[in-house]
Amino acid sequence: MIINQWVPAAHRGDAIGDSARRVRDLARAMGHDSELYALTIDDELEGDVRPFSDGRARRGDLTIFHYALPSPMTAAFASLEGGRVLQYHNVTPAAFFAPYDPALFRLASLGRQELLTLVGRVDLALGDSEYNRGELESLGFAPTGVFPIAVDTSRVTGRVERPALDTLLDDELVNFLFVGRIAPNKKIEDHIQLAEQYKRNVDAYYRFIFIGRYDVVPGYYSTIRALMSEYRLLNDRFIFTGPVPEEELAVYYRHAAVYISMSEHEGFCVPLLEAMAADVPIMAYAAGAVPDTLGGAGVQFAPKDFEYAAELLASLAFDDGLRGRVIAGQRRRLADFGDARIVRELEALIARPPGRLQ
Repeated sequence: MIINQWVPAAHRGDAIGDSARRVRDLARAMGHDSELYALTIDDELEGDVRPFSDGRARRGDLTIFHYALPSPMTAAFASLEGGRVLQYHNVTPAAFFAPYDPALFRLASLGRQELLTLVGRVDLALGDSEYNRGELESLGFAPTGVFPIAVDTSRVTGRVERPALDTLLDDELVNFLFVGRIAPNKKIEDHIQLAEQYKRNVDAYYRFIFIGRYDVVPGYYSTIRALMSEYRLLNDRFIFTGPVPEEELAVYYRHAAVYISMSEHEGFCVPLLEAMAADVPIMAYAAGAVPDTLGGAGVQFAPKDFEYAAELLASLAFDDGLRGRVIAGQRRRLADFGDARIVRELEALIARPPGRLQ
């Protein structure tokens, strides 16, 4: 069988593209002809990902279209004759961008509108989480299902030697980690408020590390910096690294005492799986797909009581018994996202006749 996947942009380190390439490799190992096609491709991925202009992109017996943003792929996908499977990775609600970036507000709005054009024009609509599946169903897609993101956690579990970085992170400060772009839905301002409560009520020896692009929404990043100044927080206790090489990412996870998610909208949240794989206890606000991805693992809380969250953070950082129990639970949950599950889901998908994918 020819199994094609479409993704608008192929970037190394991007969760959607990385997952699609992993699914492609698993499909090949199962004996299928499988390729990934993209409109834009990073130079380092040329030869690994094919351009969408290649005529073979439209000749799949089964085509999986990864949707997260509007693109010319959407109309092309709707017109395919072969089996059409939509995999929905969610579109951040436009309201998050309204105060900061009109262009991103418009892009997110168009993303939701364009998604609706596929209702009734796909054989199967899959969310990569139950949260996303539920949204598809509410929009009128049928039938629906869940096909999780395929995550290669080896990039954060391998032993990498970076002596200078190790020395920087291995000092008297306790490292709290976040991985992801600095964007309004991630609620980085809540990390800053949490830090203020932690400093005031728990401990002054801390460091918050944010790994990911901070130039996507410049107005929002400026707001974060202004809040830090308002609280008179020490700049050297907050590290915004921007993107880092995969080798360095593993070092940051290795030195993290706790992984923190304060996000109010996630479609899946791959860094939660990375933190599980790296044995970093997770403290997460229970919103969006976070409860689906964690499945009871980690420590989840709601509502956002920052004083309570600071006490919880301290317990995860310093109570070895609690840390051990949380890590054990995370290891059990991580097993649900291994290659064996992805292969089972893929086999079940392939076994469904086109037009009867339900």
